[in-house]
Amino acid sequence: MLSGLPAALTRLRTTVAATAYPLVLPSADDARRVAHGLVAQLDDYLLPRLDRLDAPLLVVVGGSTGAGKSTLVNSLVRARVSAAGVLRPTTRSPVLVCNPADSGWFRQGELLPGLTRAADPTDEPDTLQLVSAPALTEGLAFLDAPDIDSVVDANRALAAQLLAAADLWLFVTTAARYADAVPWELLRTARDRGTVIALVLDRVPPDAADEISTHLSEMLAAHDLAAAPLFVLPETEVDGQGLLPEPVTAELRDWFDRLAADAGARAAVVRQTLDGALAALAPAVAGLATAADDQAAAATTLTDRVRGAYRGARRGVEQAMQDGRLLRGEVLARWQEFVGTGELFRTLEARIGRLRDRVVAAVTGRPAPERQLQSAIESQLVTLLREAAAEAAENAHTGWQAHPAGAALLDPSLARPSDDLPERAERLVRDWQRDVLELVRAEGGDRRFVARSAAYAVNATGLAVMIAVFTSTAFIPTGLEVAAAGGTTVAAQKVLEAIFGDQAIRNLANKSREGLITRVNALLDEEAARYTARIEAVGVAPADDGDTAVQAGPGDGLRVAAAEVEAARAEAHLTDGTRLALPGASS
Repeated sequence: MLSGLPAALTRLRTTVAATAYPLVLPSADDARRVAHGLVAQLDDYLLPRLDRLDAPLLVVVGGSTGAGKSTLVNSLVRARVSAAGVLRPTTRSPVLVCNPADSGWFRQGELLPGLTRAADPTDEPDTLQLVSAPALTEGLAFLDAPDIDSVVDANRALAAQLLAAADLWLFVTTAARYADAVPWELLRTARDRGTVIALVLDRVPPDAADEISTHLSEMLAAHDLAAAPLFVLPETEVDGQGLLPEPVTAELRDWFDRLAADAGARAAVVRQTLDGALAALAPAVAGLATAADDQAAAATTLTDRVRGAYRGARRGVEQAMQDGRLLRGEVLARWQEFVGTGELFRTLEARIGRLRDRVVAAVTGRPAPERQLQSAIESQLVTLLREAAAEAAENAHTGWQAHPAGAALLDPSLARPSDDLPERAERLVRDWQRDVLELVRAEGGDRRFVARSAAYAVNATGLAVMIAVFTSTAFIPTGLEVAAAGGTTVAAQKVLEAIFGDQAIRNLANKSREGLITRVNALLDEEAARYTARIEAVGVAPADDGDTAVQAGPGDGLRVAAAEVEAARAEAHLTDGTRLALPGASS
């Protein structure tokens, strides 16, 4: 009957533990807290309890600071097993008291496996002190938990963890503090989880017992807890051992003895609490699934903002390569000098070689026009790339700064390009220029012209092809370009067409442009990766860009696992669907 539940719960635990919420979002803190609590409850209570439904009933005694929990536990077992006193907080490591016959179950550590067992009192964290008490009825154990409102954060967290592992929660409060807010928050949590609850109203002045108990009963009814048994203990003195007089605790002790002696009643309590805890998983996991989707959606938003910023940079570079912008300034001057003085035509003649240019450079002290043009192209392109990368980095930084998750991931260095970008941009342009020359050489490899003119003609032709890349029509100039270049573009085009043919020069320009764009895209992708790597580093994947109708979201794994648990729970029939009614204090 229960065969499917442990496997379904194990799968759910694995899924919950594997889901992270690292991005700073409104839902993240609560999701981390809920996920931690669910994993703890699965490990501490649900899985071990399902494995042993007949294990002793665990009563976790919880309450506010100074409510008298430890004194009550000591009095119920008629032995000083848990420290009690005026020092707050008194209960440090929790104390579990059971009959010697039941100690083996609690000592083996299946229940609350994260707590180290100890035989003596200790202040060590994550420790559970085990005490045997022969006066306690077999089949029943009390766990004296830290204060739920302790000033020590670790104590409060441990108290909440222990309450989630209870078969029955015995809530202890006083006449002075029964209306405090913190206990009622935990009472509501226990109610929502389906935990069976009983209450002790301690230290009640005799003349105010009716008034206070009536008010507390009304509060319980208002919080849908009217069925919880309520025990009222009068204000009294403790004996020399620090124990309450036996008549004061007799009714409560008899109630627990009857519960322990009735195997059917114990099983009903265990099943009620277990079924309630299982039922509470679905809404809790639904919240986690939504928070997981929030994480993926935020990662997608941040990624899209980076992609948008660098997509704009790519468009800017491509536009600059098409609108003739790169033909202005130094490049235009060097191109006019290279073409207008006849340098292009002379260098395309096989009879003129490099020796002439070396002589010219040696006499005038100036580089040959060919080298000046190549340097101008390189400088103009590098400047364009640096400006594009800088603008993209700034835009991406601004986009992330406006998002809480992005702002938390930012580093000031991301607002500007990488420190080595100038060197990488220069290397990119030089590599591209070499590629253009190789392309020219390969395209004209079977033509007699290149064979005659050798490398120098290749260099000159390559420069002309580089200029062709910076026009929008594959070296068919617009009227503006003709005017800007003084007609020299047309002249160069005619020469190149004569060498390669009309379609060949178009192909050269297109291939060279594509090669440059590919390199630029790779450079900008590397810059954008500085941002996206930060998302990847925290372990959140953006939501799938594919068809949302068929792609599973990050929260879907949680939803599927929770649905499997709910189906197994329904099949198990742990309860008949009605709330368990325990006998009251006067029964």
